[in-house]
Amino acid sequence: MSIYDTLNDRQQEAVFYTEGPLLILAGAGSGKTRVLTHRIAWLIDQIGVNPWNILAITFTNKAAGEMRERVDQIVGFGSESIWVSTFHSMCVRILRRYIDRLGYDTNFTIYDADDQKTLIKDVCKYLQIDTKMFKERSLLSAISSAKDELVTPEEMTLRAEGDWAKKKIAQVYTEYEKQLKANNALDFDDLLLKTVQLLQTQPDVLEYYQERFRYIMVDEYQDTNTVQFKLVSLLAGKYQNLCVVGDDDQSIYKFRGANIMNILNFEKEYPNAKVIKLEQNYRSTSTILNAANEVIRHNTGRKEKSLWTENGEGEKIQFRQFDSAYDEADYIVSDIKDKVNSGKKRI
Repeated sequence: MSIYDTLNDRQQEAVFYTEGPLLILAGAGSGKTRVLTHRIAWLIDQIGVNPWNILAITFTNKAAGEMRERVDQIVGFGSESIWVSTFHSMCVRILRRYIDRLGYDTNFTIYDADDQKTLIKDVCKYLQIDTKMFKERSLLSAISSAKDELVTPEEMTLRAEGDWAKKKIAQVYTEYEKQLKANNALDFDDLLLKTVQLLQTQPDVLEYYQERFRYIMVDEYQDTNTVQFKLVSLLAGKYQNLCVVGDDDQSIYKFRGANIMNILNFEKEYPNAKVIKLEQNYRSTSTILNAANEVIRHNTGRKEKSLWTENGEGEKIQFRQFDSAYDEADYIVSDIKDKVNSGKKRI
């Protein structure tokens, strides 16, 4: 029995479709990680793709580690050549090799949050910024948002014309970047922004990575922001063997800059894209799924999907209302403790 026989029909369809853009709309608990790992195995075992030509991007180090472990188990020999990485760690690898093209040394320092706070204090002091009016944390947030949207200090300055407050923020951004470069340092947002700038300005570097990564897979695509979207678009620009997995119903990171339109407009960006929906849920009961489907269907601007399961009806949903989030949290913690103390293994 093949490892692919354990997949359901829609999962198999997603695994076997390898050429051209593919959007996998994966509902909660529908086995998306399984699909991605089996898809990598299929590319290598059945299509004959060199593992060196495969890139899989996830959002967290934990998710990348879990995917790497599963890929190693399924693929075996040769799997170490596959790049399984977060966006940021992928960009670090690229920049360590080529950032000298942008005027930095390849041994650049990556500033953490504390380093950024120290730098923004120095910048504000140097520019004599009133930090009661312009909070340092707010300035860092504005700079981060600008980088997420591919906005340079020069562009921010132009956009700020006629607005005194925005001009001040643009001045801070300009000096912040100047001092970063003088220190041969990048902040976390720079890792993505500088990689995009590198690929946009160095055709040979772009061509190298487009040839290297002929098959690209991106998990949690609903959580990508503008700079991540641009990075993926550049890398996939030549072969367009881009498989993105996500669920617009699970997009919760708008406050971090996530752009839901990246997944909603995927078919506009790639008119020849195939869309496959994973709607069978392996985690919940039909009672829970029916309630979830009923609530989420009222959302505007979403891809239509309806989760179902073979797990049976299950227990009725218990509904409780609380006066505050703290009361709700207290109840949940107490309930978990009671269940653990009573020997209940599943909650």
